[in-house]
Amino acid sequence: MAATLASNIVPPVYGYTILAVTGTFFLGFWHGLRVGQFRKAAGLGYPTPYADTAQMNAADPEKKKAMYLFNCAQRAHGNFLENLPCVVPAMLIGGLRFPVATALAGLGWGISRIVYAVGYTDKNKTNGSGRMLGSFFWLFQLGMFVMTGMVGYDLISKTF
Repeated sequence: MAATLASNIVPPVYGYTILAVTGTFFLGFWHGLRVGQFRKAAGLGYPTPYADTAQMNAADPEKKKAMYLFNCAQRAHGNFLENLPCVVPAMLIGGLRFPVATALAGLGWGISRIVYAVGYTDKNKTNGSGRMLGSFFWLFQLGMFVMTGMVGYDLISKTF
């Protein structure tokens, strides 16, 4: 009975949206593991959030680079966490009317967040510019915001 009730409230393909949201949870976990690896390589214990200038100036060149990459990994994770509270509700709401499009936007957003994080910690780019390769997450995010707004508009105009 619950499955019948749920299918009358949300489209049956809404499951794709739920899977895309679930992917963001695993992506957050992946970010945390990455930061831990970079933290270990930098030799920074908890609760140090970032390597500061004094720590980096006192380090040998190899350790300094490891600290820099830790800061980049931590910042990529922070940026992910800053955007997540907007993205998850946008997927859940936008997916009510556009479940497949929202799921695809969520998938694209997740892939671009991986590219962003990996690019940010590219050892060959010492200025963090590699993150720009993944900055296309903004396009997917904007698309999700627009679909969410369209759901609201449809509800107000009674065309949902």
